[in-house]
Amino acid sequence: MNPIYANLPTTIFEVMSGLARETGAINLGQGFPDEPGPEAVRRQAAEAAISGWNQYPPMRGLPELREAVAYHYKRFQNLDLDWNSQITVTSGATEALAASLFALIEPGDEVVLFQPLYDAYAPLIRRAGGTIRLVRLQPPGWRITREALEAAFTPNTRLVVFNNPLNPAGVAFPAEDLNLLAEFCIAHDAIAVCDEVWEQVVFDGRAHTPLMALPGMAERTVKIGSAGKMFALTGWKVGFVCASPELSGVIAKAHQFLTFTTPPNLQAAVAWGLKNSDDWFEEMPKGLQRSRDRLAAGLRAEGFAVLDSGGTYFLNIDLEGSGVDLDDRSFSMRAVKEAGVASIPVSSFYETDPVTTVVRLCFAKADDTLDQAVERLARFRRSF
Repeated sequence: MNPIYANLPTTIFEVMSGLARETGAINLGQGFPDEPGPEAVRRQAAEAAISGWNQYPPMRGLPELREAVAYHYKRFQNLDLDWNSQITVTSGATEALAASLFALIEPGDEVVLFQPLYDAYAPLIRRAGGTIRLVRLQPPGWRITREALEAAFTPNTRLVVFNNPLNPAGVAFPAEDLNLLAEFCIAHDAIAVCDEVWEQVVFDGRAHTPLMALPGMAERTVKIGSAGKMFALTGWKVGFVCASPELSGVIAKAHQFLTFTTPPNLQAAVAWGLKNSDDWFEEMPKGLQRSRDRLAAGLRAEGFAVLDSGGTYFLNIDLEGSGVDLDDRSFSMRAVKEAGVASIPVSSFYETDPVTTVVRLCFAKADDTLDQAVERLARFRRSF
């Protein structure tokens, strides 16, 4: 067995979700919304399954979806993408990541990662033969610094994997951080693989800026998006990769030997949704912002210190600032069993030297669910 996978522990998501099922706890650990997603888009998928084509679609994706992705990014992010040569449809963003990393890493290449990080990055990079260089971000701001990049980048740096907005920190990186990262990518001739699945889920009047849009970055950036996050349809697993024709071509070759293609009815529905969902893209983040504010206000009223969340489905509790004398893993394990609320310890998202005082909660839930969770966590906090 390959030791990279054989030696992986059970993910914290599986552990906490399993405990939530066993105990009947409110699950604010795993990141999926309560709502079913826009009905019009779902109906398009159902109709396409009945009346449409159900055999293999083109390997790189339905032309109508690739055109719609280019249309969407032009409208929302002012990117000029050629749908035919620069966009590939994948079976979710994680598959897009795998295809990109397998296609672009050669054994011995160094890859810069920012931790806390999505847990798929490291095993995929190691399986591709890459060596990981870590940049440690820390609360409350989770900011990128010049000193950290100088320590991580070397003459052997080939790739950077950059998640913005960042799960689990809930931070939408400001322009200063993006410009700094672009400067280092250009100086070191490195490719940036940008995991931007939360690009439509940003709050407080922010507009997402893709790293690809910065000067000098268009030809060296791989931009990854997710229809599942855009439309709150996480189970659909429809992703897309946008890159220069040179990069896009080799990523597509890796994709053809992973999933090859993606269900055509889902592709057709996403294509329709990208062109006909202005109301959704306007109201969806507003609704999630209200949920964020509801959970944050409830927790703060009960004495919890809550860190800012500029995007994603998540906000974080600062245990030390809350007067809780437990590390994040101990808090999460006790909270699911004693309080009936499942959360995720942010230390689980670090490869080394973890931050151990922050707990992540998902706020993409119904108001009553959030209110019950606050009440239970407040009782739990008062118990010690």
